[in-house]
Amino acid sequence: MKTIIDIRNVTKTYKLYNKPTDRLKEAMSPLKKIYHNEFKALDEVSFSIEQGDAIGILGKNGSGKSTLLKLITGVLTPTFGEIEVKGKVSAILELGAGFNPEYTGRENIYLNGLMMGFSKEEMEGKIDNIISFADIGDFINQPVKIYSSGMFARLAFAVSINVEPDILIVDEALAVGDIRFQTKCIEKMKELKKQGTTILFVSHAPEQVKRFCNKAVWLKNGKVEAIGESSDIVDLYEDFMKNSADIGDGKEQVPVESDTELMDDFIVPSNPDILACVTKVSINKDNFKTFDQLEITIDYEVYVEAIVSLLLGVAIYTPKREYIFGPNTHLEKVNIPNTIGRHRVQYVISELPLLGGSFTADVGLFSNEGLVCLHYEQEALHFNISNKYFSEGMIYMKHRWEVLK
Repeated sequence: MKTIIDIRNVTKTYKLYNKPTDRLKEAMSPLKKIYHNEFKALDEVSFSIEQGDAIGILGKNGSGKSTLLKLITGVLTPTFGEIEVKGKVSAILELGAGFNPEYTGRENIYLNGLMMGFSKEEMEGKIDNIISFADIGDFINQPVKIYSSGMFARLAFAVSINVEPDILIVDEALAVGDIRFQTKCIEKMKELKKQGTTILFVSHAPEQVKRFCNKAVWLKNGKVEAIGESSDIVDLYEDFMKNSADIGDGKEQVPVESDTELMDDFIVPSNPDILACVTKVSINKDNFKTFDQLEITIDYEVYVEAIVSLLLGVAIYTPKREYIFGPNTHLEKVNIPNTIGRHRVQYVISELPLLGGSFTADVGLFSNEGLVCLHYEQEALHFNISNKYFSEGMIYMKHRWEVLK
């Protein structure tokens, strides 16, 4: 595969002044006195991106993610180093960026196309698809200054992903907009990915990076901490963020019977953005011994004819939100009912390997391989484990002792 973005020893520094007058004092100082402190947003960053890669950018706030994307798009220039970009870039960096608030939505489509290098005639051939995708009705002919954040997101996404870019950059934009539109955007991004479009995807939800991207870069304090396969980098990043290792070995999920029913009292919500909902979560008991069977029963409702790629996940945490284990039906290739109605699924751990303590369980419904959250219940239930003393630690791992001498 050919390299489409090449970043070589890139550093971006900013001058920080304690007060506005310090900037003037520094400019006028005959002795060239320094009144500022230098902040390195990026520090000698180097890596390359190949054509067709979907690469996730991970890092805490202030780690340099947005600065890096702005350098790639040409919004900023590096203080040192070089960035070579081969291809047409379409980017969603900040909500409303590149839009003139006085222009209508339609006029802003042409404006954005012009900034991307398209002629008015070329945009004429694309505008119908863009307007259809945005789906904001008559507001397309109104000034964007009256748009809600959701309408901004719709129009920005519609323009960016319907101009056939070689490189698509998405910076946290999926956090805005309703679930139906998020689903439509994910489907379009998948389509572009299959067509060979290179995608740079920033998200504060590491599981989205793991599910959508094939590679990932972790930025820490302006430097590349790690780069590689997305699942490996996400695991390293999550481990760093909680400063303790994930524990997940030795557990088992055994999905049992699914009960599907459409009751007389089933009511579809008036809000069309509510596609599905977890209605009840129950557990077979509150207090367990190690190796007991744990059963979590989940009732949920689907309010549309069918939800493609519907998945159900259960995540077990400690009270301090340390992540213990979190399987889902998509990863384990279990089909759950996805049609309109009321459904019930049971999640079973046949031999609970945790040794002792208090724990909570989250339950969530998702679509698009977990990229779109339909409904999430944090700490849906609590349970405890206690034992007579027979081992130590948090989890009991199957093992054996062998005397060799």
